[in-house]
Amino acid sequence: MKVLGIYGSPRKGGNSDLLLDEVLAAAGQAGAETERIYCRKLKKLSGCLECGGCDETGECVVKDDMQEVYPLLDAADAIVLAAPIFFYNMPAQAKALVDRAQARWAKRLLTKTKEERRSYDAGRGWLIGVGATKGANLFTGMELTAKYFYDALDMSYEGAMLVRGVEGKDGARNKPEFIQEARDLGRAIAES
Repeated sequence: MKVLGIYGSPRKGGNSDLLLDEVLAAAGQAGAETERIYCRKLKKLSGCLECGGCDETGECVVKDDMQEVYPLLDAADAIVLAAPIFFYNMPAQAKALVDRAQARWAKRLLTKTKEERRSYDAGRGWLIGVGATKGANLFTGMELTAKYFYDALDMSYEGAMLVRGVEGKDGARNKPEFIQEARDLGRAIAES
């Protein structure tokens, strides 16, 4: 099993990085092969241009760092996207990557009938969201974005680890229950 972690935070070593590190470490210990994408390291990454270039082939025509990301998305059996909350959604760096999944949605439209698109054949996806506040709708935007990202990738959305009330760059490090939850998630992904 190949598990891909997408690090959506612009800040290195923050809470979402820490939790995703724990997920991937536990998945690896349980026998999964793990791979990582750091959105902050994709220096040449445009958002979707809505140019229609992918409509005929299912392949994006924009030549930038995303061309290295598509094969990783395609090869993964499971993907975990982790990000902090920025204005009730994920940061722009992660959102640009998500938006570029439009090419994979175009591919689904080209290769699967409407009936076939009701099932997911490429794998499963999870979300880790981290926010400082405790608002009831804190993760609503991020979770909807993740659901449709995985839909575009032909993956089922399996759920989320949504962490509220974490302050400071490494606040999650002082919350052993969050670390354990991340480890449990990693093991469950690898073993299922």
